[in-house]
Amino acid sequence: MTPTLARKMWRTLEPYHGFIYFTRRASEAYAALGISGQDGYFASRAAAMGAVDAEVVIATFFNFNPDLVRTAIPAAWDKASPDALVAARRDAADRALRASLGDDIVASDEMVAAAELARRATEGCSPEGRPLYAAHAALPWPDEPHMALWHGITVLREFRGDGHVAALVIEGLDGCEALWTHGAAGDGMVAAEVLRRTRGWPDAAWEAAAGRLRDRGWLGDDGTLTAEGSAVRQRIEDTTDELAMAPWRLLGQEDSDRLRALVRPWSKAIVASDAFSAGPAGT
Repeated sequence: MTPTLARKMWRTLEPYHGFIYFTRRASEAYAALGISGQDGYFASRAAAMGAVDAEVVIATFFNFNPDLVRTAIPAAWDKASPDALVAARRDAADRALRASLGDDIVASDEMVAAAELARRATEGCSPEGRPLYAAHAALPWPDEPHMALWHGITVLREFRGDGHVAALVIEGLDGCEALWTHGAAGDGMVAAEVLRRTRGWPDAAWEAAAGRLRDRGWLGDDGTLTAEGSAVRQRIEDTTDELAMAPWRLLGQEDSDRLRALVRPWSKAIVASDAFSAGPAGT
């Protein structure tokens, strides 16, 4: 088993979790609690940690403009409790999954098997240095298999994300600089302008971050990574993959491959559905 497996697992499993940041069912659920727009993203994802201050969300979410976070947190806790937001998020996920996959898949033996595999994989994770993972892992497991799978993938996703933040910090990057290196990597996944806009960075801060990266020799004048910058970015990705391997080492190659094979068609169905129709709130 090599760290490449961690990236393959993430790419296949991510849509089964990631739709929650796009589906109108989530934004409507948060709006019903009095929390609208991107504020719902911050509050719903942070809710597992309790009624934390904005600085905790800034630290754990990492790449958002702190001023954007402070517009949402802690004001959100005056409108809805963290428990209410966790419940609203799960209800939205339940409804979106049922709509995207259909009752036959939701109630299938394959769904039960996938949920069991994901839950077993999470047993390979540990909370040290993984605050978002630890908070979500402490939530109770849903009873229904399709939601147990969603929760398991959520936990695994936050475990990987905490490791990614650690890799960025090791390289001395702040949140805005990290976005620049991601957008300038040239892999075509997310355009730099989309990253800037959805993370709330004003032009002045965005250009200042680019200047710091140019001073380090990591970013060229054309907005693409230099050879040194590309090497740094690859090192970040490699470290992220290595730090995300614990659950897959526990699960083993055969069962990891089986989980990917089970979830792959469901992820494709979710992407093809209206679950991503509302546009990104943030990730």
